[in-house]
Amino acid sequence: MHQEPNAFSPTLSFLSETDKQKIYHAALQVLEHTGMTLQHDGALKLLKAAGCRQDKDGLITIPAALVENAVNSAPSNIPMFNREGQHVMDLGGRRAYFGTGSDLMYHVDGKTLGRTHTRLEHIVRAARVCDALPNIDFIMSFAHPHDVAAQRAYVESFAAMAANSVKPIVNTADSRGDLAVMWEISKILRDGESQLREKPYWIQYDEPISPLKHPFKSIDKLVFCAQTGMPVIYSPAPIAGSTAPMTVAGHVVQGLAECFFGLVVHQLTAPGAPFLMGMGAAVLDMATSQCSYNAPEYLMAYMGMVEMSHYFDIPNWGYAGTSDAQIPDGQATYEAGLLTYMSTAAGSNLNHDVGYLDFGLTGSLEMIVIMDEVIDQVRRIQKGIEVDEDQLAVAVIGQGGRQGQFLTHPHTLKHLRRTQWRPRLICRSGHQSWSAEGRTSLLDRAHERLKEILNTHTVKPMDEQIAAAVEAVVSSFN
Repeated sequence: MHQEPNAFSPTLSFLSETDKQKIYHAALQVLEHTGMTLQHDGALKLLKAAGCRQDKDGLITIPAALVENAVNSAPSNIPMFNREGQHVMDLGGRRAYFGTGSDLMYHVDGKTLGRTHTRLEHIVRAARVCDALPNIDFIMSFAHPHDVAAQRAYVESFAAMAANSVKPIVNTADSRGDLAVMWEISKILRDGESQLREKPYWIQYDEPISPLKHPFKSIDKLVFCAQTGMPVIYSPAPIAGSTAPMTVAGHVVQGLAECFFGLVVHQLTAPGAPFLMGMGAAVLDMATSQCSYNAPEYLMAYMGMVEMSHYFDIPNWGYAGTSDAQIPDGQATYEAGLLTYMSTAAGSNLNHDVGYLDFGLTGSLEMIVIMDEVIDQVRRIQKGIEVDEDQLAVAVIGQGGRQGQFLTHPHTLKHLRRTQWRPRLICRSGHQSWSAEGRTSLLDRAHERLKEILNTHTVKPMDEQIAAAVEAVVSSFN
């Protein structure tokens, strides 16, 4: 489990304390005076009982006091456990974790650069690859299984992930019905509901519809998670210039207000239930009509939402390792690396979409492999600079200075492996060595590493009885 860094404390901030207060106040105004559409009778009854109002147009307004109560009751840390019940993440503070995204429509082959529709086998392969990579902390499906009936897609995806990786899952679901099946599967894996509540294995990714709409299914899944104690992300995806204001501040205000609407419902249902806030701060490029994941305005709005999560001390849903590029090329590595570093430096907690390309439509397994190394390097930097007598090396400087070199000094050997980060994919050879080794690109090396993982990595299998019980639940789902 990656702990809070001790020495490395970067400041990556776009908002002053006054700015944060203004954004919070503006979001409260939207909730208290503008209102939002709610399509869930049970949640409507709950909100009205708590003092919310519904106007003649059906819009629900929420008093500021209810928002403040919900913020105060939401936990500041969410412990997460893998399939085997091992504690692997603490979501909160400035701890940063990384994983893939879900439901991609296409897969791009890193060798041929051809694009194909995704199938269940792509989910299996992605889970196995992520299971092998040490810096991928959680998994999502990374594909939509086009070869599976639509009503079974989410359940089959969940079962495939559980069978092919021990890492925690962030799941997606159509409705309470298939989400309940995933809950039943997880109770089998944990040997009971109480153990699952104590050691949650998955987090549900849920979102409203911008602008200002909360559909029945979204709220129903939110309520289900509150009732069962399963962590849930409620992250709107307002598109600046399309379904949200063009300005960065207005973008953040709307996203925060939509997120807080869900938080209030969630905490009224079960005070203290685990909740992650966030916003997919997409930007409509007015020149191309594409929805960008990596525009500067996207990055700024996203960073603003991360800062607001720290302001309220609520764990957040974040982004990393994604690019708008069509193939895993230089643009992809630059954009994905920049976003990953920013998320780490800002202390964003649960960062998904590693390996995403093409505006969130296409996935690349080679990009996951590349980003695993990028994350590893960022985490090396995150360890910071140790300062003690041995590290300051005053006596060593004197000895090495007299000898004219430090290469053979015992201090160098002592600290070599601990100090120097060693890449596996990034090339640090001179031109002559690089040429002799085949003149490979980063993508070439990532593709070979991917093949090695798929050919050699073995996922820890489920117990046979547990696997049979899981299969029975999946088979019975209609």
